[in-house]
Amino acid sequence: MKRTIVLLASVLLFLSNCSKGNKIMEQELANWKIKSSSEVNQKGASISTQNFNDTQWINAQVPSTIMGVLSEKNEYQNILKPENYDNANRHDFDNSWWYRTSFSLNGAQESTTLLQFDGISYSANIWLNGNLIAASDSITGSFRRFELNISKWAKPGTNTLAVEVFRQRDGDFGLGFVDWNPRPLDENMGIWRPVTVKTIEKIQLKNSYIRSDVNTQTLDEAWLIAGTTLKNFSSKAVNGELSISFNGEQYHYPVSIPAGTEKEIQLTHDDISGFYVQNPDLWWSNGLGEPHLYQMDISFVSGDQVLSIENIEFGIREIESYFNEAGKRGFKLNGKEILIKGAGWTDDIFLRDTPESNELQVKYVKDMGLNTIRFETVWGTTRDIYSQCDRHGILAMVGWSCQWEWENYLGKACDEFGGASTQEDFDLLTDYLRDQILWLRNHPSIFVWLVGSDMLPRPELEKRYIEIFEKYDNRPWLGAAADRTSELSGPTGVKMHGPYEYVGPSYWYVDKKFGGAYGFNTETGPGTQLPVKKSIEKMLPEDKRWPLNEYWDQYCTTSATALNSMQVLTNAINQQWGKAESFDEYIMKGHMVNYVAIRAMFEAFRVNRPQATGIIQWMLNSAWPSFYWQLYDYYMVPTPAYYGTKKALEPVQLVYNYGNYTIAAVNKQMHTHKNVTATITLYDASSNKIKEDRKVISIPANGSIEVTEIGKPDETTLLFLELEDKNGNKLSDNFYWLSAREEKYNWEETNWVYTPMEQHPDYTSLNNAESTDLKISIIKHSSRKIDIEIQNPSGTIALFNQLKVHDGNGEWVIPAFYTDNYFSVKPGGNKTVTIELPQKNNENLWIDLSGFNTKKQSVKL
Repeated sequence: MKRTIVLLASVLLFLSNCSKGNKIMEQELANWKIKSSSEVNQKGASISTQNFNDTQWINAQVPSTIMGVLSEKNEYQNILKPENYDNANRHDFDNSWWYRTSFSLNGAQESTTLLQFDGISYSANIWLNGNLIAASDSITGSFRRFELNISKWAKPGTNTLAVEVFRQRDGDFGLGFVDWNPRPLDENMGIWRPVTVKTIEKIQLKNSYIRSDVNTQTLDEAWLIAGTTLKNFSSKAVNGELSISFNGEQYHYPVSIPAGTEKEIQLTHDDISGFYVQNPDLWWSNGLGEPHLYQMDISFVSGDQVLSIENIEFGIREIESYFNEAGKRGFKLNGKEILIKGAGWTDDIFLRDTPESNELQVKYVKDMGLNTIRFETVWGTTRDIYSQCDRHGILAMVGWSCQWEWENYLGKACDEFGGASTQEDFDLLTDYLRDQILWLRNHPSIFVWLVGSDMLPRPELEKRYIEIFEKYDNRPWLGAAADRTSELSGPTGVKMHGPYEYVGPSYWYVDKKFGGAYGFNTETGPGTQLPVKKSIEKMLPEDKRWPLNEYWDQYCTTSATALNSMQVLTNAINQQWGKAESFDEYIMKGHMVNYVAIRAMFEAFRVNRPQATGIIQWMLNSAWPSFYWQLYDYYMVPTPAYYGTKKALEPVQLVYNYGNYTIAAVNKQMHTHKNVTATITLYDASSNKIKEDRKVISIPANGSIEVTEIGKPDETTLLFLELEDKNGNKLSDNFYWLSAREEKYNWEETNWVYTPMEQHPDYTSLNNAESTDLKISIIKHSSRKIDIEIQNPSGTIALFNQLKVHDGNGEWVIPAFYTDNYFSVKPGGNKTVTIELPQKNNENLWIDLSGFNTKKQSVKL
């Protein structure tokens, strides 16, 4: 997707209640250009003058990294091909690079002009109109935010800004991806978050915030706290009032700010009657309710002039953490225990995500039934990704990455507390945390801050972090994402024991020591998750696709010790389904292994509530083309693991427990499903029906129950599970292939990667399944939505069927949302699938259907 730049530049905000014609101006700077300092002879003084000739410079946008701009301009051909990436010249970024732009000011008297940088990586010299206004010894640190008073150097009319940026070096606490993908060639060097110029009339209003306190027993009342900081830039005291617009009402609070000072104001329902809210529309996470949002405008008015204003979007909700009976941490939303079901986010390798790509990915998260994204690193080139989470009801875990905790990534000595060890380090990271909290704290989606990943911060640093939380925010925080105990804050109550590689579906049920379905596993997942064939073909040259070869391994992780080859997945395929003899066969069997593995992981955490409190799949997406750790691929195409996740997380569902051979019913909704019918049907490998059982059950709200036991299979068994409401309407379905050969693990050899398997299940008898010819019927078709019925008139189960919509050229329609995919249809059965298409030209489209033993067919819409 091409970057869409949302520009506030050149937009003046005129307020209707400014009767004297005051105007408060805020512009996000655009029209940037970049150039390497090795290609520029002049210094900052001349580069930042209006008459400097930059016609040979490269047009750029901000936010951006240097590689982000260069790759968008095709300066590096096919840079994401591993051989091209490996051979690219990293020394191009040893020198500094320049950003340059200009902006206009109206020259109002008694005004103050502020220049705001939300993120520079890693340090910079800043020049305005030929003057060095800030140097790299003070403008340093990727997660710092800098506000500069430029009134001394700014002038009416055109102003020229030049920023010389320097990349991070060994030992710097900057941006990074650890082993998820190769290190960015430029180390994410650039102005990676927005730059804003503000004109202030005497008073600046900043860092406004809103907190809520909900009556979690009744949910029928809430109390708000609002705060802000007022800074007086003038030489005289300014008297006025805070004017607060909320919920259709206007409230006023008198304030006086002495000359040249700052004043922090905090208001409660004792000060503002409207801050007591009856029957509030609460913010809920995906699956529990609507993520309602409110607006509040806070302005400072003196006389009849509005001197400053901030507009805040927020949610009324209550976040708490708790420990269950086993001492494992969980979280509550509005007083309700919630199972955290999420995945780990990564930005694009060159930080090229856009509002459009952010929204699509958050919609994918919601569509899968997930309710959480873990942002290991405070990702996002703007606040947009967090606003998307707010709007779609996706919880956000936000914090620091493990890249600062390991010497080979940080580039300096690390110990059991990571790499931060000096007062200089502590000062920088404390500033980081404060700046990011102030920047993000109004987002209701953020439910926990993480100040460590694999390790706790050093006690002296943690003490300073605690002081920041006590002053600036009231939501929960964790000292680490791993199972650690701090001498200051006690046990984290979460775990990070892996696995990160393939394990069988029974692992999640039978393991009680490592990564299994108990407590809160903050990052884990069954390793390789193959993209669809079309995406793999984009990654692999035709002569490298088959037989399997080392070229595939270049698209695994960059870990030096594990997770860097297709070996584990290939072994699982060979043991379970027999050795693949072709490219297509390998992909099909790999997809079936991936689907089952990811589905079982999420299902087990649902079944094992309340002992299980949370699960974060490692990962959600990919920073570059990859075979590992993704629910949709780099090209934004869902993998089969996407639909395995979606199947596992349907609102109400029957689930097979691989640990004890029982059937469970799970319900993530806040109401009980009463008098529903569970149908359990078993077939043998030849599709002969073995048994069918029906039970009328009630499934408790936000919980799970055991329905029945079917026993250990004594042959290859195909299991269909269906739920219907009391009126016979289908609520959900599920399907499993089960083996008489049980899974066995070498627990003694468990390491940080995984527990090796001594024995896999055997599904090879299904390779002999008869071919099926399904019938596709278009029930309803509009420009945006297709309802399809798939019928199986044969006597054989149609296994693992995939639908895809494509255009006349064979290109997949992306995004397209399928209510189900990679499904199986029993003999004489049918399946209905709805496909939602994007808002664009949807003419000349085709639907393809193919499966494990299903003849491929295409239907024109």
